[in-house]
Formats: sequence, structure tokens, C-alpha cells
Amino acid sequence: MKRQIIILALILAPLTVFGQQKFGHVNSSLIVPSMPEFTQAQTDLQNLQKQYEDDLKRLEDEFTKKSEEYNAQAESLPQNIKERREKELQDLYQRMQQYYQESQQNLQQANNEKMQAINEKVTTAIKAVGTENNFVYIFDLSSGIPFINEAISVDVTDQVKAKLGIK
Repeated sequence: MKRQIIILALILAPLTVFGQQKFGHVNSSLIVPSMPEFTQAQTDLQNLQKQYEDDLKRLEDEFTKKSEEYNAQAESLPQNIKERREKELQDLYQRMQQYYQESQQNLQQANNEKMQAINEKVTTAIKAVGTENNFVYIFDLSSGIPFINEAISVDVTDQVKAKLGIK
């Protein structure tokens, strides 16, 4: 009998320890858009994009103007000047294409840097909530986890928002 009680205790011990562990879940896709840093990042990125668009528009206008001038004078120009102007137009067109590609890359890089800083701040807040409340795991619903039993998992989204100072 004593042996059976010890075996039963050994079997039930891990279950009671597991039952005491806390699991949480958070939905960071509800947190990030409400952060002031996110709003500021969106504004900064829109301003940067506008600057790139304005610069590209100036290049396009310059190309259009020079192209129209060339087309109006092409028949009366000597061959060597005609070739030089065609080369100038080709170079200007290539600069426009290169500028467009570089601006898109720069915009994407700026977006990645801003979002990385925001995501790090959210992760730090999630870790702080987890540590303060003795959670074993906190899963992020926005990361594509197929299933979380919300009956035995605590939603800590509001606690993370509070940690970040978001209402």
C-alpha cells in the first residue's frame, strides 16, 4: 500500500506542477498600431516617400523638357550634336530609373528599421509582463499560431498595453 501511494505521488507530481504553470497570449497586431511610435514612424515614412516622389518628379520633368526640346530640333541638328543629346537623354533616363530603385530600397530599409525598434519595445514589454506575472510562455496570436486554448491561457494584451503606456 505504501509503495502504491509513492508511485501515485510520483505520477501526480508532474501533473500538479504543470497545472500550476501559467500560459498567456497577446495580440501584438492590436498593440502596435496604437503606439505613438508607430504613428510617428508612419508619418516619417510618408514624408520620406513624398520627398522621393518630389525628387523623381523633378527628374521626370527635366527629362520631358529635354526630350521635347530634342524632338523639336532633331532634324536641324548636326549628327554629332544629335548623338550627344540622345546620349544625355539616355543617361538622364537611366538616372531616373536608378533613383527610383534606390528610393524604394531606402524606403523599405527605413520601414524595417522603424518597425524593428517598435517590435523590440513590444517584446520588452511582453517579457516584463511575463516575468512580473510568472508566466511560463506568452504566445503572440498575430504570429500565426494555429491554436491557443484561451480557456487555460490568460490574455495579457491589455497588460502589455499598460506597460507601454497605451490606453
